Amino acid sequence: MTSLDQAQSVFAAARPRLFGIAYRMTGSVADAEDLVQEVWLRWQLADRAAVHNPEAYLATAITRLAINESQTARARRETYVGPWLPEPVDTAADPQVGAEQGAVLELAVLVLLEKLTPTERAAYVLREAFDYPYREIAEIVQTSEGATRQLVSRARKHLADERRAPVERADQRKLLEAFVAAAQAGDLAALEELFAQDVVSYSDSNGVVRAAGRPLVGAATVARIFAAWAPGFWAGADVSYVEANGQWAVRLRNGSGTFAVITVTASAEGIDQVMWLVNPSKLGAFR
Repeated sequence: MTSLDQAQSVFAAARPRLFGIAYRMTGSVADAEDLVQEVWLRWQLADRAAVHNPEAYLATAITRLAINESQTARARRETYVGPWLPEPVDTAADPQVGAEQGAVLELAVLVLLEKLTPTERAAYVLREAFDYPYREIAEIVQTSEGATRQLVSRARKHLADERRAPVERADQRKLLEAFVAAAQAGDLAALEELFAQDVVSYSDSNGVVRAAGRPLVGAATVARIFAAWAPGFWAGADVSYVEANGQWAVRLRNGSGTFAVITVTASAEGIDQVMWLVNPSKLGAFR
């Protein structure tokens, strides 16, 4: 086996984890793939004989690149039209994500991670999703072990403060099915009953298709708007259930292909978030 063959073998074994780190850091499949490709190029050019721990070397490279990408992505999103949501991935079919722990993967969690600093996000992802020791995380993000523990602790507190305890996966599926049935029927009362009082609906379209340009808030308001959408939005749609980021979602298709992926998050108080992915550039995993 040549040196390059060995390098490729090592990289192939690490690739699912590298993609998993990059995706959780960026919320974008395309950006994650670009970062993974950049790490592969660097690995080919590296003095590999001097690398005692290839896995650590590759994880460090992808994380530092992802931190830089997160910083530039925030600037790009200032021109995004309407709410921005992460690009969903098909975790039932994509081994690159499913091969690792499912933690820090739900769309709602990725949205909350956008509020962290890139370094906080990196430390949290490495610890919660991949169980890296604090010592290794500190080396990767170039800080002390004590500071790393503080980064992870702040991230955990932020998520705990911002998010209610989610229902079990089976209950999330039941609530999603009930939501779809009520939304298709335009059943105002049923919709309002399903929602938590402070429910929020996000529609990610980037202005490419018609959608709400800002988050919709409140059970009565959201139910009324969804009921009004029913005749046009759902007409002729083929509805199927898929797994997106480890949670149940509904895929809508028409003669032109998939035009929406919708999911909900829920707590004991009911559905508290509805996420509509209708930007065509973010539906690639569910064509």
